Amino acid sequence: MFGFYRVATAVPRLQVADVPFNIKEIIALIKEGAENKASVLLFPELCITGYTCGDLFHQSYLLDKAEDALAEIVKASKGYDTIIIIGLPVRFNCRIFSAAVVIQNGEIKGIVPKSTLPNYREFYEKRHFSSGWNISDTTVDLAGFSDVPFGTDLLFYVNRELCIGIEICEDLWSVIPPSCAQALGGATLIANPSASNELVGKAAYRRALVAQQSARCVSAYAYASSGCGESTTDTVYSGHCLVAENGALLLDSPRFQMESRIYFTDVDLGRIVGTRYCESSFKDNAEKSAPAFKKIKLNPVGDLTEIRRSLPRHPFVPQEKSEKEENCDEIISIQVHGLAKRLLHTRSRSAVIGVSGGLDSTLALLVAVKSMRLIGKSPSDVIALTMPGFGTTDRTYHNACQLVEALGATLREISIKEACLEHFRAIGHDKDNYNVVYENAQARERTQILMDVANQCDGLVVGTGDLSEIALGFCTYNADHISMYAVNSGVPKTLVRHLVTHIAYRSESPVREILDDIAQTPVSPELLPATADGQIQQKTEEILAPYEIMDFFLYHFIKYGAAPEKLLFLATMTFSDYPQKTLHAALQKFIRRFFSQQFKRSCMPDGPKVGSIALSPRADWRMPSDSSASCFPQ
Repeated sequence: MFGFYRVATAVPRLQVADVPFNIKEIIALIKEGAENKASVLLFPELCITGYTCGDLFHQSYLLDKAEDALAEIVKASKGYDTIIIIGLPVRFNCRIFSAAVVIQNGEIKGIVPKSTLPNYREFYEKRHFSSGWNISDTTVDLAGFSDVPFGTDLLFYVNRELCIGIEICEDLWSVIPPSCAQALGGATLIANPSASNELVGKAAYRRALVAQQSARCVSAYAYASSGCGESTTDTVYSGHCLVAENGALLLDSPRFQMESRIYFTDVDLGRIVGTRYCESSFKDNAEKSAPAFKKIKLNPVGDLTEIRRSLPRHPFVPQEKSEKEENCDEIISIQVHGLAKRLLHTRSRSAVIGVSGGLDSTLALLVAVKSMRLIGKSPSDVIALTMPGFGTTDRTYHNACQLVEALGATLREISIKEACLEHFRAIGHDKDNYNVVYENAQARERTQILMDVANQCDGLVVGTGDLSEIALGFCTYNADHISMYAVNSGVPKTLVRHLVTHIAYRSESPVREILDDIAQTPVSPELLPATADGQIQQKTEEILAPYEIMDFFLYHFIKYGAAPEKLLFLATMTFSDYPQKTLHAALQKFIRRFFSQQFKRSCMPDGPKVGSIALSPRADWRMPSDSSASCFPQ
């Protein structure tokens, strides 16, 4: 469903070398995984026998029992589309290998041997096993199946979204893990049946390693490790299971569970494929160094009817408080240093900015003041113009004026009303006709004033428009669309609010109170007259849609190339508090405006990129201004 696949990681209760006991637990977990529509079910390394059998691995009787058990497991998988990956010892050419066997619907599809064998301190795998590093283009007979593909050159292919590569435990810890080559060869999901013991601090390292490898490979990564049933002669095993997706940890299981456990995680492999399409470094590496793999065709897996996963409501905003604060500081630093460099380079004596009492101009003002301080100048060198128009309300006007004064910037007030009325007379427009001419004339008058004042005081006009407005074209061409440096151009509206709130939290009175009120003010261009009681009439989120929805669409559309149907599906999952018709209408507006407003982005001013998504035509987003949206379902 829309590129989502359910990955199950299982840790069976086991007894070392008691194969009959172990397979009962394993088969029960297979049934549970299949009943829960798992696409892939991953078990730990050597779990049919137990990882800690030691020299018992040299006993043919144990190896025979393991092979017989595999035959029972294969038989139990009959009728299930779930792809089962399970570890056991495999004999080949008078050698023993720790291997992962891939099973689906009553068949053994292939076997991947472990490449990197630890041989230090508590691990002596080379005493019992051989490395499969150079084994390729080979078959074996196993558990009643003949000519089963065997080697490290195997990938298991379902479709372009689900292609599985396998590495085993220590392989991940090696200098160049096999998963790197597997990803370049097309694997979107790396499965690791492992037997990692527990030491102080090792779990944290393991988490970081799995997350980092998923990011390096631009893949999903599933990891299942041996549990508490293993021998505790010298080490203890905790049954740690992890699933990561392109650097984000989706599953971090409880450890030290005594009973059998299975964990389900829905990974978005459609997102992985979309990311790879636009990651130039991945494409370059794939073209230069992707090795040849044999792709074993698997049967289709069952389609999911529901997704057991939540997505961030505000994907541009970090979820954890500590991370959010750190990111806010970093974003503001990027904005401040970007503007500071431009002020120094242009030898501008001042920064000129239009302040409205809204979120965007507030953030730009705060950045401008910090930039001036950074280059050793006074906040008074920021010339802040309030330009009351026909829709300006007392609330926004007073907030703008009071904030400028509290920050120590220079406040100038120039009303645009008379100039606009004269302009209406000149072009023959009825002043009571509140159409686009009425609105845009005000916006262009303000920009003319800003540019001319900048010439007066040898200054640079600081733009206030944000990434969301740029994406939707919700700006007046050659008005607020234009500036000399657009400090907010990489910051979406949902993040602007958090940045302003973040600065408010760290500010003293009266700045804190002013910023708090600005953050709670409805977003509006204030180009239409206020209501009879002086309230804002023109609310942007009633004209477009709530910005949290539009930013959600923007994130998944640009970053992962999500199709419109998937965008609506993800939004329905995430915004259950909105009616379906609201989400659908928002999607229609997003697609229509994103395509139709590209001409504004094609000539947008310079501005700093602060996150992974930006729409600069010079570096980030290249799109013809006359592209058609007709083939995109709306």
